[in-house]
Amino acid sequence: MDLKKTARARAKWDRNARFYDFMSRFMEGKKAGVWLTNLWGSIKGQEVLEVGVGTGRSFPYYPGGLTITAIDFSGGMLSKAKEKAHRLGLSVNLRQMDVQKLEFADDSFDTVVASCVFCSVPDAVLGLQEIRRVIRPGGRLVLLEHVRHDNKFIGKIMDLLNPLFVRFSGPAINRRTLENVRKAGMDIDTVADMAMGGILKFIIASPAKNGQQESQGNSTREKKVGENGSQVT
Repeated sequence: MDLKKTARARAKWDRNARFYDFMSRFMEGKKAGVWLTNLWGSIKGQEVLEVGVGTGRSFPYYPGGLTITAIDFSGGMLSKAKEKAHRLGLSVNLRQMDVQKLEFADDSFDTVVASCVFCSVPDAVLGLQEIRRVIRPGGRLVLLEHVRHDNKFIGKIMDLLNPLFVRFSGPAINRRTLENVRKAGMDIDTVADMAMGGILKFIIASPAKNGQQESQGNSTREKKVGENGSQVT
């Protein structure tokens, strides 16, 4: 783990904590509710980990009756999340923790959830490997992530612009998240294009056998999910 990069990223998100909710509402609008409803409607099992809880924007979408632990490496963001959880009367175990170094035993959770997180993790593959470690056999990872566009020309433009986005706003815009999930030892079970011509993707993955990605012969279900909130499971 690159400690310097991680410290810089943490400091940036600590500074952004005051404005994060406003920026999210401005950039995502009403569609975010549809995306988060679909995300949290794809949970399986009782024990759930949310990675990158931020200021708690997912809290209104938490299903009832689950045991949910939520982490963030930014103390500033987590402070906002604690205030929000208190206002909502929500029972959630909030902890300051880095996904690159999870403080949980192996096989601790049935489902791990993250939304727009791995654009900001300094070592995304390391973070995904840690997630794979703490997912129980038969469990799943559920992601909502913006990624590098599949179109070569648009992808190149995103590569060129990425340093500016990282410097001035924080998140990277050209992460190859599907590839990173596979590199971390997981199989892609479902992919759905949610918005922005496929830049925003809904992903369900599961630990591959023996920590290795299964053969390319395994089919990945490519789905288009409309903005009516239809659920992907």
